Amino acid sequence: MKTTRLAAALILAGLAGAATAAPEKYLLDASHSQVVFSYNHLGYSTTTGMFSGFEGEILFDKEDPAASSVTVSMPVLSMFTGWEAREDHFFSGDFFGAKEGDMITFVSTGIEVTGDNTAKITGDLTMNGVTKPVVLDAVLNQMGDHPMANKPWAGFDATTTVVRSDFNLGMFAPYVSDEVEVRISIEAMKAGADNS
Repeated sequence: MKTTRLAAALILAGLAGAATAAPEKYLLDASHSQVVFSYNHLGYSTTTGMFSGFEGEILFDKEDPAASSVTVSMPVLSMFTGWEAREDHFFSGDFFGAKEGDMITFVSTGIEVTGDNTAKITGDLTMNGVTKPVVLDAVLNQMGDHPMANKPWAGFDATTTVVRSDFNLGMFAPYVSDEVEVRISIEAMKAGADNS
């Protein structure tokens, strides 16, 4: 009887150990990661801009991708539109009222795997002092050893739509579209002692 209990305990311990195996950490490569946003301007054009300067990490669980997580932040003042006066307006009190150190953050709260390399990533987006849930339609582009860095690497694309008035950024809506299309592309390197 004692032997059976001991065997059962060892099996359960082994299962618990397997279930709690740590996901692998990947750090975002800021030089190859960006968020591009676009919106309709008065019905005449589609205007675009982008954010860069990412920090963040992906905890990727290969055995159970739904148990993975994503945390990302980027400076508001990293926004680039190609027109300085437009950026100045976006940074003004009409929109962000942005100052040095203000960040946009995304923290995942759940992942639904939808295919071999696709998932819906739900998370909390914090922007302009407001936090709202958003869903990213994500695609794993590739995982493998980077041909130049000789380190494990991963690349993801994702899309979502953000309603800017939800974040107190609704100036000129609906004439300038309240819905903003967002396209995200990131690269990330596996964390390790040899990463600088």
